Amino acid sequence: MTAHSPDFELRLAASAADIRAVQRLRYDVFVEELGGDGPQVDHDARLERDGFDAIYDHLLLFDRAAPGAPVVGGYRLMRSDRLAPGARFYTEDEYDIDVLTTSGKRLLELGRSCVHPAYRGGAALMALWQGLLAYVDAHGIEVMFGAASFHGTDPGALAAPLSLLHHRHLAPESLRVRARGAHFQTMNLMPEAEIDRVAAMRAVPALIKSYLRLGGYVGEGAYIDHAFNTTDVCIVVDIATVPEKMRAIYAPGRSPE
Repeated sequence: MTAHSPDFELRLAASAADIRAVQRLRYDVFVEELGGDGPQVDHDARLERDGFDAIYDHLLLFDRAAPGAPVVGGYRLMRSDRLAPGARFYTEDEYDIDVLTTSGKRLLELGRSCVHPAYRGGAALMALWQGLLAYVDAHGIEVMFGAASFHGTDPGALAAPLSLLHHRHLAPESLRVRARGAHFQTMNLMPEAEIDRVAAMRAVPALIKSYLRLGGYVGEGAYIDHAFNTTDVCIVVDIATVPEKMRAIYAPGRSPE
């Protein structure tokens, strides 16, 4: 936790400098902390970046009480109505999402979610989620989706939590995206009766548990991303089924449009 009381500002990136600031935070979290890498990671400048950054919205959380008012949290967002003809979502590198893109629903892809370590477990994630749900409401989003990650690439070590997600939270067929090709990893690794559900849920990352509390589902199969040192699941949230009590929690503080 921080040694001071944060003064948060939540807004969309408005400049190249804003995007570089969140790329620097992503480097600290995804590369330095979690051991990820990739062809466009700039180790010299300490930037985690890719070709999607220039065309996506970036929801940023700043701490104005810290020196330099740094970016301490971020989300990368793309709405289906902003996607250029012939373009694709980042998630399509890992998952077949045709069931979503042909549904006629207004989609929002979520990605690159991160919070600075000093701000975890506090109000930062709440502020980000309030902004995210305000964005959803402002643009009439009907379905949110995107990859969320377990650290590491050994499915055996993740057998219990992956199996729990498969048995308890698999998306209905109308929303069931599927991991692609050689990177596909079945999540049905253990019979449901053999899972210690409490221990398995404890092993599910906090971000994924947050999506589940919104009524979110997982797609069919995990995606093993060796370059990023993660095992990814694809989360799908039907906004119409988000519980009212969860809407109330994230309702305060209207924000980015």
